Amino acid sequence: MKKNNKSKRFARIASKVTKATGSPYAFLAAFVVIIIWALLGPVFGYSDTWQLVINTGTTIITFLMVFVIQQSQNRDTTAIQLKLNELIACNAAASNRLVDIEDLTEEELAVIKKFYIKLSKLAEKETNLHATHSLDEATDNQQRKLKHSPSVVNKK
Repeated sequence: MKKNNKSKRFARIASKVTKATGSPYAFLAAFVVIIIWALLGPVFGYSDTWQLVINTGTTIITFLMVFVIQQSQNRDTTAIQLKLNELIACNAAASNRLVDIEDLTEEELAVIKKFYIKLSKLAEKETNLHATHSLDEATDNQQRKLKHSPSVVNKK
């Protein structure tokens, strides 16, 4: 249980750090630090220590951010994969072979890719936009979902 709590805590921290460091304020703060460092160059005579300060600081930050960003990316990727799996699983016309496709080998993915390339080429030959998926079809599909779902309230 303790390990799970540590993972959850790290995930929350990583998410907050990723959002904060991706903000305009973080960029501005980094820019200001570099400007201050550059302006202090003449004061310290552009010494090796002056250069070492920025090199060490940026290296440490980069090293730590690699792990934080990777954790956030892994979580986001897993969430997207689960959402896609749900869409595949709930659609009667979709192939269940695509559920957990990310676990297949490169060779297996190549075989499936050939199938979709062939399907794409067939779709390119269609001259009628409505013969393939269209906005009208999406609207009709949404209306069917609303009619058949007991938990969804149909408000107009």
